[in-house]
Amino acid sequence: MKLAAQIFSLIFILVGCGKSNHDQNDLMNRIRLTEINGNPLELSEYRGKAVFINFWATWCKPCIQEMPTLVKAQDKFRSDNIVFLYASNEEPEQIEKFKKKHSFDFHYVRIDNLEELNIQALPTTYIFNADGKLEFSEAGFRNWEATENIELIAKIVNHEK
Repeated sequence: MKLAAQIFSLIFILVGCGKSNHDQNDLMNRIRLTEINGNPLELSEYRGKAVFINFWATWCKPCIQEMPTLVKAQDKFRSDNIVFLYASNEEPEQIEKFKKKHSFDFHYVRIDNLEELNIQALPTTYIFNADGKLEFSEAGFRNWEATENIELIAKIVNHEK
């Protein structure tokens, strides 16, 4: 199972490497999100902040297993220049039901064009820097509270190379 995840990650990285810088820089502008209540959410509102987007689903066991670690990571960066968004393409009613069942303090949103973004597995995480450039993308479960992952987020938030 772990080997399969590593192979998938490698393929995901190689496919991603084939995209031009223009495509990668434009990715943030192509993501179409709405609030659960249906109001549009413009990612341009967050210019000047890093944006962490976790694509997930209510039926996705790895997504749900990852969420407690996301809580810890999000809590570490509460006062920093980053926004965390949790995007599902499910109906608002499904997301609301999940939200009531679980006590995660997340900013849940709907992704309106998941397929168009070519996201092939859940969970998938994108982290954009404050300039809107994609700095990190990965499909699959990750322990976000692990030191190396906290450091990864901190580097992006702080514009470190």
